[in-house]
Amino acid sequence: MRNGVSGRNGYDASIDATDNTMMTVAARFEIEYLQYLGPDGTLVAEPPAAFKDPAALLPLFKQMLFVRTFDSKAIALQRTGKLGTYAACLGHEATHVGIGASMKREDVFAPSYREYGAQIVRGVRPREILLYWGGDERGNDFADAPKHDYAWCVPISTQCLHAAGAALAFKLRKEPRVGVACCGDGGSSKTDTYAAINAAGAYALPFVQCIINNGWAISVPRAAQTGAPTLAQKGIAGGLHCLQVDGNDIIAVMEGMRRALDRARSGGGGSVIEFMTYRLHDHTTADDARRYRNEDEVKAAWAREPISRLRTYLTGAGLWDEAQESAWADECGKMIDIEINAYLETPVQPVSAMFDFLYAELPLDIQAQRAEAIAAEGLKHG
Repeated sequence: MRNGVSGRNGYDASIDATDNTMMTVAARFEIEYLQYLGPDGTLVAEPPAAFKDPAALLPLFKQMLFVRTFDSKAIALQRTGKLGTYAACLGHEATHVGIGASMKREDVFAPSYREYGAQIVRGVRPREILLYWGGDERGNDFADAPKHDYAWCVPISTQCLHAAGAALAFKLRKEPRVGVACCGDGGSSKTDTYAAINAAGAYALPFVQCIINNGWAISVPRAAQTGAPTLAQKGIAGGLHCLQVDGNDIIAVMEGMRRALDRARSGGGGSVIEFMTYRLHDHTTADDARRYRNEDEVKAAWAREPISRLRTYLTGAGLWDEAQESAWADECGKMIDIEINAYLETPVQPVSAMFDFLYAELPLDIQAQRAEAIAAEGLKHG
C-alpha cells in the first residue's frame, strides 16, 4: 500500500509502505464513462442540453429503425442469392447513427465496412450499399453523400490512416474540419490504428478515432484480443483525449461525439472514443457465430440493445406509440424496396470495366488481355 504525498510539477511522490522507498508517479490517467439512458429506458443521468427535450431524439430514433429495416432486407437478399456476402449491423444502430448525425457535411468520414447508419445519415443511398456488397464498385461513387468521404474499407483499420491524413490536410489549410475514422475492437490492435493515433497526437490533428467495441473480432472475444482494461485508453500513449461511451445509448453517443468534434474543431487535438455495443448478428452472412459464442451471452446483449431502450423512453414521454411505429415501419419498407429495385435493375458493367479503372494508361500486355476479354464477352452474348 502507498501513502500519497503531493509533489511538484504534476508528479506525485509516494512512499511504498513495504520497503519505505520513495516512489515518484510520472502521470495518472482516468477514462470517463458516458451514459445517460439505461438499458431499461430510464435516465441514469441528466441529459445534455441538446436532449433535455426528448422530442429531439425522434429523428434519430426513426433513422435507427430505418437502418434496422434496411439491414434485415439486405440479409434477406443475400439469403436468396441476390446479394454477395454482407456484414450486418444489427445492434449497432445507436453508435452508427449517432456518429454520422454528429458530423458536419464538410468533415471526412472513413468507415470500415459496417457503419451503414452513419453513411445513410451522411447521404449514402441504400442502393449504393447494396451495389457494393453485390460486387459492384460503383456503389462507392456516392450520388448524394460527400464525395470526399472514403469508400468502404474491408482491409482492417487501414482507413484510420486515411482519416488522419485528411485531418493533417485540414490543419495545414486551417480549415475547421475533422477526420473521423471507425474501427472495431479487433481493429484497434492493428498497427494502422496506433499509427493514426500517434500521428494525431504528435501533430495535434483534428481527428476522432471511433473504436466500436461489439465484443467480437470475428470469432476472437474481446478478452482474448487485448489485455487493456479499456480500448479507449489506447489513445493515451498518443496523447489524445480518451472516452468510453455506452454505444447503445444514442444520447451518450451524440454527446461523446459532440465533445470530440468541438475539441478537434477548436484546435484542441484528437480523441479516441470507445463505443460499447454488441454484434447481435453473425460477423457476416458467411459466418455462423453459434460455433464460438453461447446463447446466454447473446440473450443478455438483447436486453441492452439500443432501439428497445429508446422506444421505451420515447413512449414514456408520450412521443411514440405502436401506431406510429407501424406506420413508420411501412414507410421504411416502401422506401427501402425502391432502393432494392434500383439495385436489382442496375445494368451489369461490361467486362472492360475491370481494366478501365486500374491504370491511367494500360500496359501493352493488359491491353491485349482487355481485347481478349471483350471479344469473349461478345461471343458469349452474340
